Order: sequence, then C-alpha cells, then structure tokens
Amino acid sequence: MDRKLTAKGRATRERIIEGAAEVMRELGVPFATLDDVMARTRTSKSQLFHYFPEGKDELLLAVAQHEADQVLEDQQPYLGRLDSWDAWRRWRDLVVERYEEQGDRCPLGSLFLHVGRSTPGARAIVVELMRQWQEGIAAGIRALQAAGELPPDTDVERRAAAILAGIQGGVTILQSTGRSTHLRAALDQALADLRGH
Repeated sequence: MDRKLTAKGRATRERIIEGAAEVMRELGVPFATLDDVMARTRTSKSQLFHYFPEGKDELLLAVAQHEADQVLEDQQPYLGRLDSWDAWRRWRDLVVERYEEQGDRCPLGSLFLHVGRSTPGARAIVVELMRQWQEGIAAGIRALQAAGELPPDTDVERRAAAILAGIQGGVTILQSTGRSTHLRAALDQALADLRGH
C-alpha cells in the first residue's frame, strides 16, 4: 500500500488483515466473504475499501503477506539462533509441531491458490519468504561452522536449500495424506547428514 497512513490508520489496517486471516483459517479462503471479515473486524464496507480499494484480491494479498510473516515468526526464537545441535533439534520439533497442528489446511497455500501464484505480488511474497527462511537456515549452518561443529568447506547454501526443500516436500505430503511421517523423515535425515558431515 503506497498511501501514507497515520498510526491509527496502520493499526486499523493491521486489525482488518489479522481478522481476515482468522476468518480465512476458520472458514477456508474460498468460503470467506468480505461480509465475514467486516463482521469479525467490526468495520464498515466503506472502511474496508478505504484500506483495500481493490477489494478482496488486495485483501487476500495482504493476508498472504501476513501469513508468510507468520511462518517465520512461528519458528522463533530457534530459527534466529541455530548455533548448537540442541537449538537445531528444538527448531526441528517446532517446525514439525506447527505443520502437524495445521494439518491439511495450509492458509498460505490456499491463499496463493486463490490470489494466483503467478501474479507478481503473490510471487514476490513466496520468493521473499523462501529467501528469508533459507537465509535463517544458512546462518545456523554458519554458526555451527564458527563453533567448530562443521568443517569450513561445508557448502552452506546448498545444504540450506536442501533442508528447506525437504521441509516443503514433507509439508506437501502431509497436506495430501494428513501424515507427518515424510516431514519428520526429511528433517531428521537432513540434520543427521549435517551432523555426520
């Protein structure tokens, strides 16, 4: 959103986004309406369109950004401090727990399905989420190198990319089957390989 908002305006816009995210998680993106969002956030139609002049598509994109930010926030404090094997184990447990709780309902995936993953705004959100996530994993691998737990010649970016791909693959299978076996196996194998290296 390019327009400058007051502190109160920013707070109202954020409240609408958070309320819309709750509605979409509860009802599912295809079934959530602007009326549902207005009822949840106690906003009028004119207020909603003041903050989201392009309507539902603009709101969906804002909610997608909110949910993408939440993916990373839910992994803290461990993703930001992967400086010991214990921290890596705790982070792994947190990732598995988050996706097991979510089950086959991924609000972010559902949002991108409806916004259109190929639209420039949606693609930018996905690219930035993956960049930050991989960067966090890579920083953890570098921290282990600095602590002498990994050799200096470890290919940090390649390993971080492989761990992230394993998570995404495991989550996709979990959403299809309702079982977290593959997610657990992907993370356990990635960490065992890293530690064995």
